[in-house]
Amino acid sequence: MSTIIMSQCWPLQSLSVTQKAVLISLADQANDDGVCWPAIGTIAKRCCMSERAVRTAMDHLEAVGLLSRERRFNSSNVYSVTPSKFDVSAAGTKAKRKAKKSGAAPGAGGAADAGGAPNAPGAAPDAGGPARGAGLEVRPVPPNRHITPIEPSEEPSVPALAAPLSKAALEAQMQEACKQTWAAYRTAYRLRHGVDPVRNAKVNTNVRDLVKRLGREEAPQVAGWFLGVNEQYAVKRMHDLGVLLAGAEAYRTQWATGRQVTTTSAQHTDQTQSNLSAADEAKALLRKGRAGNAG
Repeated sequence: MSTIIMSQCWPLQSLSVTQKAVLISLADQANDDGVCWPAIGTIAKRCCMSERAVRTAMDHLEAVGLLSRERRFNSSNVYSVTPSKFDVSAAGTKAKRKAKKSGAAPGAGGAADAGGAPNAPGAAPDAGGPARGAGLEVRPVPPNRHITPIEPSEEPSVPALAAPLSKAALEAQMQEACKQTWAAYRTAYRLRHGVDPVRNAKVNTNVRDLVKRLGREEAPQVAGWFLGVNEQYAVKRMHDLGVLLAGAEAYRTQWATGRQVTTTSAQHTDQTQSNLSAADEAKALLRKGRAGNAG
């Protein structure tokens, strides 16, 4: 990028938004002599416009002396950005030519205007009726202003994908999740048992493994909830973290559904299932006996 060329291009006026964007893009890629050779497609992507709009803007820049092109076969063209050769009068002349080509001179109206434009101030009204646009102020287009419509980009912009996290970033996230899990477990442990839980290398490993199995979001919540479990085995082991880790997925399900499975409820469920199985067997024997009697 040449700061010299860029500083000379920014103050230039009498250019449309499209033309100025293409000019600044070329200046950004030029050396101190104003020379660059980007592809049309590259300029289009940088300026968020179609290649056709880029070519139209470059034609205008060349016409007013801001750009010269050296066309090459099977290669990118070489461009020279020349802000010192900018001819403002040429930009105004080109605008006038385009206005005449559209059917009316800049700032004038008339019967030849296909859209029924209002007459210019002071002009006679159309025959057979009052002046169209009476009472409205009609301002002529400045002769040095060139308007080029901005065409939409042919290729929709695609949001850039987030770069994968580094090992250091992943480890930092794991460490933070472990701290939150231990803090939740320790706070709930103090409320339940009145003392701090023991923390050693084995406990640290259990906390890390718990985060791996339940995830960074749920591990702290399940660890704090676990101290409210009244299961006989967990209470007997004083809610040791190893008990939580051994049944991590089952405890997580109880936490998510709001149902605690105690020893009594488990025995009741098992007895209910046994009773249902015995009833099914009795019904099967009864149906078999009836079928034998009918035969």
